[in-house]
Amino acid sequence: MAKLYFSYAAMNAGKSTILLQASYNYQERGMRTLLFTSSLYAKTENGWITSRIGVHASAELYDEADDLYARIAREHKRGAISCVFVDEAQFLTPDQVWQLARVADRLGVPVLCFGLRTDFRGKLFPGSAELLAIADSLREVRTICHCGNKATMVVRQGQDGGVLQEGDQIGIEKSAYVSLCRRHWEDAMGRTAVEPEKKGKKAKARARKAEARKAKPAKKAKAAAGKGQLKIAAAATKRPEKKRKA
Repeated sequence: MAKLYFSYAAMNAGKSTILLQASYNYQERGMRTLLFTSSLYAKTENGWITSRIGVHASAELYDEADDLYARIAREHKRGAISCVFVDEAQFLTPDQVWQLARVADRLGVPVLCFGLRTDFRGKLFPGSAELLAIADSLREVRTICHCGNKATMVVRQGQDGGVLQEGDQIGIEKSAYVSLCRRHWEDAMGRTAVEPEKKGKKAKARARKAEARKAKPAKKAKAAAGKGQLKIAAAATKRPEKKRKA
């Protein structure tokens, strides 16, 4: 049974490289594949999927108005398609995700989608959200943050190199994005800053704890001294032993 697959990751994880390698594996065995990519990145009327390592292949362009099921069904009639690949799948509309599901269910053609899960604000793309909801198989493609931990988020940088916290969900310039782990994404977005009032309360609480720790040895010494005095008093008031009868 054909399935709908969704492979997701942060930026620069190698999604396009995996897509192109998988397509080549089909073509090497004489099977026909159909590749799609978003028209948002297209500089001409011809579509291309290009990886960072230099591998590339031509692809059909799609926009939000396209009926992908109808397009793929027409191509499938002209010549059997063994697999459909969709790059930049985060830009699919929810309806188009369902159209791709019908390609798998009704045409019996597997569909492999590759894209981002969340935008620079940490919010799901509509297409990614629908894929996460209905895809038969989900796969995370891993990349790393500058700290060495797994990167799951992206930030968008402005022309001055500063991190942008607001803006349109879709930004076309790929070089403006940096992949980060969740911790460093929060730091970059300024979400971990402590408010002055809360910071003051925490400082006071830490000071009280420090004073309590300092007071503990003094209390212990006082308690020990008190116990010693009680023992001395008890010894002083000890009754004399009775004389034994001869």
